[in-house]
Amino acid sequence: MIETAQEIAKKSKSSFYYAFNLLPAEKRDAMNTVYAFCRKTDDIVDDGIESADVKYEKLRRWRIEFEKAFSGKSVYPLLNKLGKTISSFNIPLDPFFELIKGMEMDLQKDRYKSFDDLQVYCYRVASTVGLMCIEIFGYKNPSTKDFAVNLGIALQLTNILRDISKDADNGRIYLPQDDLTRFNYSEKEIINKVYNDNFKDMMTYEVGRAKWYFEQATENLDLDDKKTMFAARAMQHIYYKMLEKIIAEEYDVYNKNIRVSTVEKAGIAVGVWAKYSLVY
Repeated sequence: MIETAQEIAKKSKSSFYYAFNLLPAEKRDAMNTVYAFCRKTDDIVDDGIESADVKYEKLRRWRIEFEKAFSGKSVYPLLNKLGKTISSFNIPLDPFFELIKGMEMDLQKDRYKSFDDLQVYCYRVASTVGLMCIEIFGYKNPSTKDFAVNLGIALQLTNILRDISKDADNGRIYLPQDDLTRFNYSEKEIINKVYNDNFKDMMTYEVGRAKWYFEQATENLDLDDKKTMFAARAMQHIYYKMLEKIIAEEYDVYNKNIRVSTVEKAGIAVGVWAKYSLVY
C-alpha cells in the first residue's frame, strides 16, 4: 500500500506534525507533502542494511525522479504531488537539491573538523526545509528567510545534542572535533558514554550555541510575519523546550531519555497558534 503524505507525517509522530496540523487545509496538505519528501529522502540514507554505494544510487535515482515530477512524469505519486505543490506555492528549487546534498554528506563523512563544517550540514538538512516552508506560510519581509535559516540550524543542533549517544552507536559524531579538543573530551569517551565534568562543560557550550541561533531566528522575524509563521514558531518553542530539558538533566543525554511528550508538543502548538491568532 502506498502511504499518503499525511500518513507519512502522522506516522512519524514528529514535532513537525504537531506544529503544522493547525494550518488551513491547503497549506497543511502542502506541508505534509514537503515533509513526506524530506522524510523519504532521509530514509534512503538511514537504512541500516544497505551499503553506501546502494544508497548513493538510490539518492541519484530519487533526484532524477524529483526532476521528472516538475512535468508530472515521476514514477512516484508523492513526487508528482510535490511538483504541483512547488508550482502552486512558487517554492524555489534550490532548497530541495541542497537537502539531497545534505543527505549525501551523511554518506561521505561521519566526523566534522570545525563548526563551520557542521554549519554547512545543518543548513542543508534543516535550514533548507525552513526555506521551503516559509513559501507555503507566506511572508512579506526578506528577513524571514534569515529566520528560516537560523531556526533550521538551531533545530538541527538541538537534534544533534539530544542524539549524541544514538549517533555514536551508528558510527557518527557530529560534535566538531575542535570542540572535543577544546574541552579535553575524546571520541572514545563519547563512544563509551563517559559522563564527566569535561562533557558537561562542553555541552554547556554547545547548548549556548544552539540558543544563540534560536535568538537570531527570533530577531530576524519581523512583526508583520509573526502571524503567518505561527507553525514555525511552534517548532521553535518545542525544540527550545528540548534544550531546557537537556539542561534540567544536567546534560546527561547518555543516561536520560530526553524528549518532549506528545501532550507537550500538542499543547505548545495550540498555545502558539492561539497567541498569534488572537494578538496579531
